[in-house]
Amino acid sequence: MNKLNKEKWKKVFYGDYVDHIEVNETNPDKRYTARYVSVEHIETGKFKIENWISEEMPTFSRTFKAGQILFGKRRAYQRKVAIADFAGICSPHIWALEAKKELQQDILPYIMLTDNFYEYVNANSAGTMSVYLKWPQLSKYRFLLPSAEDQKQLVQLFQCIEITIDQTDQQEKDLRSLQKRLVDGLLNREPEFGNLLNARNCDLTTFDEIAECDKKYPEHSKMVERFVGLENIESEDFQIKGFGLISNGTTFTKRFTKGDILFGKRRAYLNKVAIANFDGICSNDILVIRAKSEKMLQGLLPFYISADTFIQHAVSTSAGSLSPRTKWKDLAILEIAVPDLRAQKKILEVFEQLQKTLEQIKTQKQILKHLKQKLLNELLG
Repeated sequence: MNKLNKEKWKKVFYGDYVDHIEVNETNPDKRYTARYVSVEHIETGKFKIENWISEEMPTFSRTFKAGQILFGKRRAYQRKVAIADFAGICSPHIWALEAKKELQQDILPYIMLTDNFYEYVNANSAGTMSVYLKWPQLSKYRFLLPSAEDQKQLVQLFQCIEITIDQTDQQEKDLRSLQKRLVDGLLNREPEFGNLLNARNCDLTTFDEIAECDKKYPEHSKMVERFVGLENIESEDFQIKGFGLISNGTTFTKRFTKGDILFGKRRAYLNKVAIANFDGICSNDILVIRAKSEKMLQGLLPFYISADTFIQHAVSTSAGSLSPRTKWKDLAILEIAVPDLRAQKKILEVFEQLQKTLEQIKTQKQILKHLKQKLLNELLG
């Protein structure tokens, strides 16, 4: 990358170099076949739109074209910026944007991701429950316009980083897919895990023979500070994402200890399984499960609980219409074939290496994202 010549850059108003395109689609035939995009379909940190609605949305009429920038003007602080790679109809809460004059279309989304841009956006949005940005305010945002040659260089730089992030993201998806196949193989009618499982080292048993649930243990007499609700457990991640402080008030009383498995029994199809990394209390909609050491390794248990066979059984035994819940007594009768502890140890070593590699990839992806934002702020902010 050649040295940027910032002496040739000039300070300009956003509205002088960007148009928001307001073209409505009323043709019934075109509306019937259109793709409809809402703010929720734009993912923070991703330019590609991967989801949309195929059925007509009566309140949507604003059209957009491939190549235009879609920007969520409601709750704009969410940084929802996308590059449309197809034509469609979008929510009235989205602007379809086009660069004009000397501003190149390819660099526009990067200008809109700088911290300076969002400091201005947040300061000029209005409303309480649903803050909203209006065009007259956004049009007055001032930014440094690079020369034509510098714009090309900057786009190449950021696109290179984007490609690397996408490749890392795909690596993570591929590894998670491999892990999922291995996990599901454990609970097949005839368990599979390479050459580590066979009829000679597996015994048919039930879940209550390998695990126990919601028991009181001696360590539960210790003081704890944190509590966990279902919203703190993400699907298929094994990690607790946040917690509350008991000192701030809670109705939860169920105890868990570091290393216990937390399983969301409400809406079990969400596959919310976490390994506790601290002592605390949790919601009654969470089952606290611990392996019986003579039958099952604690480290291997969360993989069994997250397998499709277990989740499907949890769903089939759930009761209730609006918020179905399963019970441990129903989960406990699920029949599975479990290998001996020696085979379990070898299987766990494979999963631990997979988890370690996944964490390394996630860290690499975060480093790349931080680098991208740092460069955005330093070069375009």
